[in-house]
Amino acid sequence: MTQMNRRELLITVGAAGAIAVTAGSASSVSAAEATLPKLPYAFDALEPYIDAQTMEIHYTRHHKSYVDKLNAALADYPELQKLEPSKLIADLDAIPEAIRGAVRNHGGGHVNHSLFWKMMAPNGGAMKRGKVGQAIEKSFGGFEAFQKQFATAAGGQFGSGWAWLVATDGKLEIVATANQDSPISSGKSPLLGIDVWEHAYYLKYQNKRPDYVTAWWNVVNWDFVNQLYEAV
Repeated sequence: MTQMNRRELLITVGAAGAIAVTAGSASSVSAAEATLPKLPYAFDALEPYIDAQTMEIHYTRHHKSYVDKLNAALADYPELQKLEPSKLIADLDAIPEAIRGAVRNHGGGHVNHSLFWKMMAPNGGAMKRGKVGQAIEKSFGGFEAFQKQFATAAGGQFGSGWAWLVATDGKLEIVATANQDSPISSGKSPLLGIDVWEHAYYLKYQNKRPDYVTAWWNVVNWDFVNQLYEAV
């Protein structure tokens, strides 16, 4: 890596579970409970593409709810509280059945959103796409072809979920996950993801999910995506 070493990147990702550049590499730093990460910009910083009210509700209510409910699920499992959230969702079979569903849903929601906030930035879409952009063009036959495939995954996700650009064994691919499922649970490394739950866009775009996806490219934080890519 050029801008930061891998350990620094894991610290940067922080509550995202220290991702997760590979599912098996999650940090083992002890933490008594999951915490809501600080939003890296103001609620209105992504205007006009993501409106301030949506950002505030999405962050202070939806993401906070995932954090609170994950902590509640782990309350009687002090040994699991010591693990980063990405470590928990990387091996769901190791989670007691009584709380596995809660960890999958709320742990996944916490990890996904902690990444999502950093995958966006004011004027992000104007950034140079760098090495990951080159890899995208090579893997998908051009950036526009990639955008179309990604938009198809995002628009075609029935109900709530996410669309992702992931790396698996050095290969880039586009995947969709339902609800708050994370690619980490399937051994994949998320590089870029878009939340297509209605709460992420409905106030501004109503039922026009494709319009939201199109606008979202203007805030993609390619600097952060490149950091994740270079760390894989």
